[in-house]
Amino acid sequence: MLGGCLAELSATGASASLTLAFSLVHQVQRQGEPTAWITGAESTFFPPDAAEGGIDLAALPVIRLPGRRQCLRAADHLARSGAFGLLVIDLGGCLDLPLAAQTRLAGQAIAHGTLILCLTVKTDDEPSLGSLVSVRAHARRIRRGDGRFACRVHVLKDKRRGPGWRDEVWCRGPDGMR
Repeated sequence: MLGGCLAELSATGASASLTLAFSLVHQVQRQGEPTAWITGAESTFFPPDAAEGGIDLAALPVIRLPGRRQCLRAADHLARSGAFGLLVIDLGGCLDLPLAAQTRLAGQAIAHGTLILCLTVKTDDEPSLGSLVSVRAHARRIRRGDGRFACRVHVLKDKRRGPGWRDEVWCRGPDGMR
C-alpha cells in the first residue's frame, strides 16, 4: 500500500482512474480504515457503481465544495485529524499544486500514514502536480469485450521504488458500459 505519501493518478477521456481509485478505497475500507472523497461541485462519481464494486457508501464521506482552494483546505483539515487511511481529492484539470499545499498535504500524509490521492485529468507526458508528489501514475481503460475491461496503471514517478512499473486489474464494466 502507498500509505504515508502524496500521490497522483491522472488520466484523459474515458479512463480507469475512478475504478482504480475505488479499488484503493475498497482495500482501505476492508482494513477498517476510514476514507473520504473530496471533489468540486462540478464533479462526482456514480454511487450505485461504487456500491456494486463493494464500497461501503455509508462509511465514505463525500465532501463537495465549489472550488479547488476549498477542496485543498478541506483535505488539509481532514489530513491533520489523522483519522483517515485514505483521502481522495478529485482535482479535475488541475496541472499543479502550490508548494505550500503540497508541503502541508505531504507532511500530514507522512505524519499520519495517510495516502492522499489526487485525481487529475492530464496526459501522461504532462508533469506531476509538483515536486512533493511521491508517486504519479497514469490510468488507461482497455475494452476486452464481454463487458470486461483492463484497468491499466503505468507509474511515471515513484520516489520509493523507481518509475516505470505497471499494474493491471480486470474489471467488469457497470451496466451502462456493457
